[in-house]
Amino acid sequence: MAILRKTGGMIQTEVVRNTFSATGQWWQLKKKTWEEALKYCREHHNDLASVASETEMMLIQKELKKHNTTEHVWIGLRFLSREWLWVDKQEMGYEAWGDGGKPLCPHPKMKCGALQVTGGTQGVWEAHDCVERLNFICY
Repeated sequence: MAILRKTGGMIQTEVVRNTFSATGQWWQLKKKTWEEALKYCREHHNDLASVASETEMMLIQKELKKHNTTEHVWIGLRFLSREWLWVDKQEMGYEAWGDGGKPLCPHPKMKCGALQVTGGTQGVWEAHDCVERLNFICY
């Protein structure tokens, strides 16, 4: 896999196994549960990624479409204390929930957020079972 780095207005590519980056975010082409992904991101990068704007969402989708990834990827979205929160404590100013809208009281197993990358309605967030094994995005 390649890591794309933007330095001084130029994009450089560096070959690294199982990861790639654009806009400072790192996509892991490994499959992990949400908790495993969170732990990995915190140990090797900063955290699971939050999606703060529509622009970020479009950049993520554009990059992920270039790679063979799971239909959904883990992001740092978690249902805790009766609300959806970013694990990096970023404010929830932008939301991109699917047709069903934001789950206000999700099933106990469906409390982890994933971004739909392929198939169906792309670029939306959905609640998923936290023990599913998906690719994920770190920053």
